[in-house]
Amino acid sequence: MTPRRRQRLVLVVLIVVGCTTATGLALLALRENINLFFSPSQIVEGTAPSNTTIRLGGMVVAGSIQRGDNLGVTFVLTDLAEQVTVAYEGILPDLFREGQGIVTQGKLDSTGRFLAEQVLAKHDETYMPPEVNDALRKVMTVGQ
Repeated sequence: MTPRRRQRLVLVVLIVVGCTTATGLALLALRENINLFFSPSQIVEGTAPSNTTIRLGGMVVAGSIQRGDNLGVTFVLTDLAEQVTVAYEGILPDLFREGQGIVTQGKLDSTGRFLAEQVLAKHDETYMPPEVNDALRKVMTVGQ
Protein backbone atom coordinates (compact mmCIF):
# COMPACT_ATOMS: atom_id res chain seq x y z
CA MET A 1 0.00 0.00 0.00
CA THR A 2 1.39 3.34 -1.00
CA PRO A 3 1.57 6.22 1.48
CA ARG A 4 -1.08 8.13 -0.49
CA ARG A 5 -3.56 5.22 -0.24
CA ARG A 6 -2.78 4.80 3.45
CA GLN A 7 -3.58 8.51 4.03
CA ARG A 8 -6.87 8.15 2.16
CA LEU A 9 -7.78 5.05 4.16
CA VAL A 10 -7.04 6.82 7.46
CA LEU A 11 -9.08 9.83 6.33
CA VAL A 12 -12.06 7.65 5.34
CA VAL A 13 -11.91 5.74 8.64
CA LEU A 14 -11.80 9.01 10.63
CA ILE A 15 -14.80 10.39 8.69
CA VAL A 16 -16.82 7.21 9.28
CA VAL A 17 -15.97 7.17 13.00
CA GLY A 18 -16.83 10.88 13.31
CA CYS A 19 -20.18 10.47 11.53
CA THR A 20 -21.04 7.41 13.62
CA THR A 21 -20.21 9.24 16.84
CA ALA A 22 -22.24 12.31 15.83
CA THR A 23 -25.24 10.16 14.88
CA GLY A 24 -25.04 8.22 18.14
CA LEU A 25 -24.89 11.39 20.24
CA ALA A 26 -27.82 12.94 18.33
CA LEU A 27 -29.97 9.82 18.83
CA LEU A 28 -29.10 9.71 22.53
CA ALA A 29 -30.09 13.37 22.97
CA LEU A 30 -33.37 12.82 21.14
CA ARG A 31 -34.19 9.74 23.21
CA GLU A 32 -33.64 11.61 26.47
CA ASN A 33 -35.80 14.56 25.41
CA ILE A 34 -38.88 12.63 24.27
CA ASN A 35 -41.89 13.30 26.49
CA LEU A 36 -44.59 10.70 25.96
CA PHE A 37 -48.27 11.65 26.28
CA PHE A 38 -50.57 9.83 28.72
CA SER A 39 -54.26 10.23 29.51
CA PRO A 40 -55.64 10.11 33.06
CA SER A 41 -56.93 6.56 32.38
CA GLN A 42 -53.42 5.41 31.50
CA ILE A 43 -52.03 7.06 34.64
CA VAL A 44 -54.60 5.30 36.85
CA GLU A 45 -53.92 1.96 35.09
CA GLY A 46 -50.23 2.36 35.96
CA THR A 47 -48.87 2.35 32.40
CA ALA A 48 -47.11 5.70 32.88
CA PRO A 49 -43.58 5.63 34.32
CA SER A 50 -42.80 7.31 37.66
CA ASN A 51 -39.98 9.84 38.01
CA THR A 52 -39.84 10.35 34.24
CA THR A 53 -40.93 13.55 32.49
CA ILE A 54 -44.19 12.88 30.66
CA ARG A 55 -47.13 14.86 29.33
CA LEU A 56 -50.62 14.48 30.80
CA GLY A 57 -53.68 15.89 29.10
CA GLY A 58 -57.37 16.12 29.79
CA MET A 59 -60.19 18.41 30.84
CA VAL A 60 -60.03 20.43 34.08
CA VAL A 61 -62.81 19.16 36.37
CA ALA A 62 -65.30 21.85 37.44
CA GLY A 63 -64.81 22.91 41.07
CA SER A 64 -61.44 21.18 41.40
CA ILE A 65 -59.14 24.23 41.25
CA GLN A 66 -57.65 24.99 44.68
CA ARG A 67 -55.18 27.81 45.11
CA GLY A 68 -52.54 27.40 47.79
CA ASP A 69 -49.77 29.54 49.19
CA ASN A 70 -47.95 31.86 46.80
CA LEU A 71 -48.39 30.51 43.27
CA GLY A 72 -49.28 26.92 44.22
CA VAL A 73 -52.42 25.44 42.69
CA THR A 74 -53.92 21.97 42.53
CA PHE A 75 -56.61 20.79 40.15
CA VAL A 76 -58.02 17.56 38.76
CA LEU A 77 -57.75 16.43 35.14
CA THR A 78 -60.15 13.92 33.61
CA ASP A 79 -60.58 12.09 30.32
CA LEU A 80 -64.24 11.48 31.25
CA ALA A 81 -63.35 8.03 32.61
CA GLU A 82 -60.63 8.56 35.25
CA GLN A 83 -59.24 11.51 37.19
CA VAL A 84 -55.72 12.56 38.21
CA THR A 85 -54.78 15.29 40.71
CA VAL A 86 -52.23 17.77 39.38
CA ALA A 87 -50.06 20.06 41.54
CA TYR A 88 -48.43 23.07 39.92
CA GLU A 89 -46.34 25.93 41.27
CA GLY A 90 -46.24 28.93 38.99
CA ILE A 91 -48.31 31.29 36.90
CA LEU A 92 -51.12 29.57 35.01
CA PRO A 93 -51.90 30.53 31.40
CA ASP A 94 -54.61 33.18 30.95
CA LEU A 95 -56.86 30.67 29.16
CA PHE A 96 -56.72 28.13 32.02
CA ARG A 97 -60.18 27.51 33.52
CA GLU A 98 -62.61 24.77 34.52
CA GLY A 99 -63.82 22.59 31.66
CA GLN A 100 -60.74 23.56 29.64
CA GLY A 101 -58.69 21.04 27.66
CA ILE A 102 -55.05 21.32 28.75
CA VAL A 103 -51.75 19.50 28.51
CA THR A 104 -49.31 19.47 31.41
CA GLN A 105 -45.70 18.36 31.50
CA GLY A 106 -44.11 16.93 34.64
CA LYS A 107 -43.61 13.78 36.68
CA LEU A 108 -45.71 11.36 38.71
CA ASP A 109 -44.84 11.11 42.37
CA SER A 110 -45.04 7.92 44.42
CA THR A 111 -48.62 8.69 45.57
CA GLY A 112 -49.98 8.94 42.01
CA ARG A 113 -50.22 12.74 42.05
CA PHE A 114 -48.87 14.53 38.99
CA LEU A 115 -46.30 17.26 39.72
CA ALA A 116 -46.53 19.62 36.75
CA GLU A 117 -43.60 21.73 35.64
CA GLN A 118 -45.50 23.35 32.77
CA VAL A 119 -49.21 23.89 31.97
CA LEU A 120 -50.38 24.56 28.42
CA ALA A 121 -53.95 25.67 27.66
CA LYS A 122 -55.72 25.71 24.32
CA HIS A 123 -55.54 28.97 22.41
CA ASP A 124 -59.20 29.45 21.37
CA GLU A 125 -62.65 28.00 21.97
CA THR A 126 -62.59 25.50 19.11
CA TYR A 127 -59.07 24.12 19.55
CA MET A 128 -58.31 21.00 21.58
CA PRO A 129 -54.78 19.58 21.78
CA PRO A 130 -54.69 16.53 19.45
CA GLU A 131 -53.48 14.19 22.20
CA VAL A 132 -56.32 15.22 24.51
CA ASN A 133 -58.87 14.93 21.70
CA ASP A 134 -57.65 11.41 20.80
CA ALA A 135 -57.69 10.31 24.46
CA LEU A 136 -61.24 11.61 24.95
CA ARG A 137 -62.44 9.88 21.76
CA LYS A 138 -60.85 6.60 22.83
CA VAL A 139 -62.54 6.71 26.23
CA MET A 140 -65.90 7.63 24.71
CA THR A 141 -65.78 4.76 22.18
CA VAL A 142 -64.78 2.24 24.86
CA GLY A 143 -67.69 3.38 27.07
CA GLN A 144 -70.29 2.77 24.33
